[in-house]
Amino acid sequence: MNIIEATPELASVLSGADHIDVKTAESAAPLREFVAGAVNWRPGWVRALFRARAVLARLLRLRESDIPSGRLLRPEEISFAAGSRIAFFTVTDASEDQYVVLEATDSHLTGRLAVVRTPLTDGRARFEVTTVVTYHRWTGPFYFNVIRPFHHLVVVGMTKAGARSAPGTPEGSTTS
Repeated sequence: MNIIEATPELASVLSGADHIDVKTAESAAPLREFVAGAVNWRPGWVRALFRARAVLARLLRLRESDIPSGRLLRPEEISFAAGSRIAFFTVTDASEDQYVVLEATDSHLTGRLAVVRTPLTDGRARFEVTTVVTYHRWTGPFYFNVIRPFHHLVVVGMTKAGARSAPGTPEGSTTS
């Protein structure tokens, strides 16, 4: 089953996208814990990438997104209400313990991160972390192709960190 079959509410998010990729993991984590674990994952090399991104942003005359702060979010601080902020994302749609769609928009592209939780029979769940990118002007594909190799590493890391966020789960299993 693909993400649209599992969550038809996401069809409009995926429609018209210029780039879509999906990373998956299995974990016993509830959705809020998974999201908190994912957005709190900030190793030093990721913070360095944000600093490098600031230089690229200036060259392309993009807004500079904030380097994620040192403050970690607790699961109970994660709000799924539309318009709420989670790190540098804005919540655009969510359904408690089923899915959340986060968005970051700039002049060159809109990036969305959809996290879908599908329960499995053993008390665990399959998480699909889907990146959806829509370009707005010529700098969109240029920018995204520069960051694409790092994007994959970052999202895989975030997905693994989200999977590890369940109590008693040292690793979680990431499948793609």
